[in-house]
Amino acid sequence: MKYLALIVPVLFAAVFLYAAVKKVKLYDAFTTGIKGAIPLIVSVFPYVAAILMLSELFEASGFSATLTRALAPVFRVLGIPEELSKLVLVKPFSGSGATALLSEILNAYGADSYIGRCACVCYGSSETVFYISAVYFANVKQKKLFKPVCIALFANFATIIVGCQLCKLF
Repeated sequence: MKYLALIVPVLFAAVFLYAAVKKVKLYDAFTTGIKGAIPLIVSVFPYVAAILMLSELFEASGFSATLTRALAPVFRVLGIPEELSKLVLVKPFSGSGATALLSEILNAYGADSYIGRCACVCYGSSETVFYISAVYFANVKQKKLFKPVCIALFANFATIIVGCQLCKLF
């Protein structure tokens, strides 16, 4: 474990050494990179702010709880434990919210239980689709996001179904 703590300092030293060999002015390169990042941050910020507000509204309005109750029987038929319904719904919106739910599930059922294993697979095999979409599509001129977002959501859901089925086998 002590060796893992050295990865970042060694990586920094290697970059500095490589830059010295190539005679790169590190400070100038750093400030040039920062100048390019500021317009990106400004263009991405409204999309990220919108996604964060929507995910908070989704939870605070009670729509999340209603949707979770309504979809739990459908999830059960597809092989996803009902206890994971909220995790499946929250993960595309919020990574930190999904982490908190995963922690609650693991505390309640244990990491070695079927539900705990399924929760870990659901968490690890899915992505925060709306946040990633906001970041990736911020600088796209044509804002035709419906198809890519639907495909990403379908892929997330398909991996969750397959993952839960595999947890039954192993």
